[in-house]
Amino acid sequence: MKGIQTFYIGGMNNAAHFLFVSNVAERAEKDSAVSEKCKAQVAALREAVKAEDENLQISAKSLTTDKIAEADRLRDQLYVGYKKAVGGYANFPVESMAEAAKVLQQHIKDYKIDVQAQLDKETGLLVNFIQDLENKFAEQVKALSLTAFVEKLKAANEDVRTLTGQRTDERSAKTAGALKAARSASDEAYRMLVLYVNAHALLEGEADYAAFIDYANTEIAHFRQEVLGGKKGKAKADDSGDDA
Repeated sequence: MKGIQTFYIGGMNNAAHFLFVSNVAERAEKDSAVSEKCKAQVAALREAVKAEDENLQISAKSLTTDKIAEADRLRDQLYVGYKKAVGGYANFPVESMAEAAKVLQQHIKDYKIDVQAQLDKETGLLVNFIQDLENKFAEQVKALSLTAFVEKLKAANEDVRTLTGQRTDERSAKTAGALKAARSASDEAYRMLVLYVNAHALLEGEADYAAFIDYANTEIAHFRQEVLGGKKGKAKADDSGDDA
């Protein structure tokens, strides 16, 4: 008897798992016999796929990460530029300016800020570093006409600070285990659809279901080979299971 093969879909990575169940759901909806005789199962799979899609998007890398990297790059450039500007005044022929530069150079040495350091560490150090420049060393900064430089550095550091806060908010909004739960729901919905399609094919004859069965088995063969590397995976009597 023609029927959909047993296939454990829980062993696939998140992207492949979503693609597989999404493809099967879409084809089931378009197949007149399956969509009519297995209406509840098709609807359940579609809803499960929708939930999995939403949770997969939440679990993807935050777009804020790219913005953080760009803001971090800018502030690093400004900090390095500030250090060079201060160093350029160290041997300036105007004594007052040279002295101001030496004070700021010592300030730089005291903080030992490394632009390759961990992101939040650099942010915290720069917050205090810039506060010093705005208050304790404001006179020296003004003497070397570096006020605008300090303002730009502060703005860039605050951008990083704001963006990392946004990313933390995004991450905290995720429900622990939500994607795993959504995948499990899709596994169960897929398992029930397979059971019902195979049952109808057995009881009513396979003619009306042959096209969908052939499609499903072709997809199974493809994903088994391309995603699971030719392995049959963790076969079970049913097709459900937790994420591997």
